[in-house]
Amino acid sequence: MALRVPAAVAVALTGVALAQAPGVAPDVRDVLTRQLRFSAAELADLQRGRIVKHGLDAVAPGEIAVVGAVRINVPKAVFLDRVRDIVRFKRDPNVLQVGRFSATPTLADVEALSVGEDDFDARDCRVGDCSVRLSAEAIRRLPQEVDLKAPGAQARAAAWFKQMLVDDVAAYLSGGPGRMQQYDDGPRPIRPVDEFDGILKNAPSIGALIPDLPDYLKHYPSSHLADPEDFLYWSKEKFGASPFITVTHVTIVCASAETCVMTTKDVYSSRYLDASLGLSIATDVAGVPDAFILVYGNRFRANALKGGWSALRRSVVERRARGGLEESLKTIKSQLEGDRR
Repeated sequence: MALRVPAAVAVALTGVALAQAPGVAPDVRDVLTRQLRFSAAELADLQRGRIVKHGLDAVAPGEIAVVGAVRINVPKAVFLDRVRDIVRFKRDPNVLQVGRFSATPTLADVEALSVGEDDFDARDCRVGDCSVRLSAEAIRRLPQEVDLKAPGAQARAAAWFKQMLVDDVAAYLSGGPGRMQQYDDGPRPIRPVDEFDGILKNAPSIGALIPDLPDYLKHYPSSHLADPEDFLYWSKEKFGASPFITVTHVTIVCASAETCVMTTKDVYSSRYLDASLGLSIATDVAGVPDAFILVYGNRFRANALKGGWSALRRSVVERRARGGLEESLKTIKSQLEGDRR
């Protein structure tokens, strides 16, 4: 699973008492130690330049949470600017395609998105059994709006799917009707909004530095937040047996000149994910003008991790999530520092 945004926190730790650690603001230290559960040994390793990572508690069925951190020797402004250039930031062998939505989404925004049979097999899509996440209403509309038996059916179905994606994003941005509230592609309905609310409830770190941020994410776009920067992007990524197409909402907001928070919220995933929420916190390293520490946490739910053999599946997926998180942090550090040389 690809890293969905940045996070950084200033840490100048010794391996002894955290309360006496120089350069760590009390509110940032509380997030690191209380909500994100970094130990004194991990924070000492972080100060030495090592990547640290671990799992977080997730009591809900099908939920997994991981967090990691690394020191990067560039100003945090460089990192934030790179994230705004999401197409460049997401460049990775596992990210097949990526694009940013306009403030008013149009089909032109997803022109570069390819939708083949591996992504969406329209001729074998029915309520309770479809290769992508769709509502029952959308699945019933599909054969009425696309002649699935005529030549060129796949191309027309791909265009239909992309229009559905644009309409769903437009409804999300406006807060108006039209957004899919339930996925009916499998034997059990999935309500992504409810799954996200559950994730948000299990992630107190989201509001630790920006108290209004959880309500903003939960009720977007009707809730207020001081000076947020928002954008949405789509990506097609390798994950599991087939790639998946996802839409992500990025929010950047700064608590102070030294500390910025970024979240990445899953708006739509064509398969695998029921909901996902990433948190990044960025604070300059005290006394070091050209360095920051990137802390990134991700909490997600997947229907496949529920039911029989779920404990085994969870352990495998969590291990892979930690490994993927470490690789992502290593890549971000290498690219940002390499560009500065």
